[in-house]
Amino acid sequence: APGVGPVVAWALLAEMPELGKLDRRRIAALAGLAPVARDSGMRSPPRRIAGGRPVIRSLLYLAGLQASRRDPAFAAFRARLEAAGKRPKQAIIAVARKLLTVLNAMLRDAKDYATANP
Repeated sequence: APGVGPVVAWALLAEMPELGKLDRRRIAALAGLAPVARDSGMRSPPRRIAGGRPVIRSLLYLAGLQASRRDPAFAAFRARLEAAGKRPKQAIIAVARKLLTVLNAMLRDAKDYATANP
């Protein structure tokens, strides 16, 4: 997958053995890339990412940054989010989560990136 070299791939497999076995929401929460709601009564503050495994989150942030620079599909996704008003770092986190979803599906279905994402 774009942005994921051998070092990142091995680190992801070592730090997250659940990859390929959980659904996309659970795997994002486990990586710390899922937004956490902190609503209380009438107050509804913006959601933030929290929890999860910090090593995985930082690896995926950097991989998402590279993917959004080098892969046309991820670059278009990031550009669309930024055009909709998301801040650049929010868009990169969204790319990282999408990348994690793709990696999870690749392992689950035993496909490489070219056949998993036509």
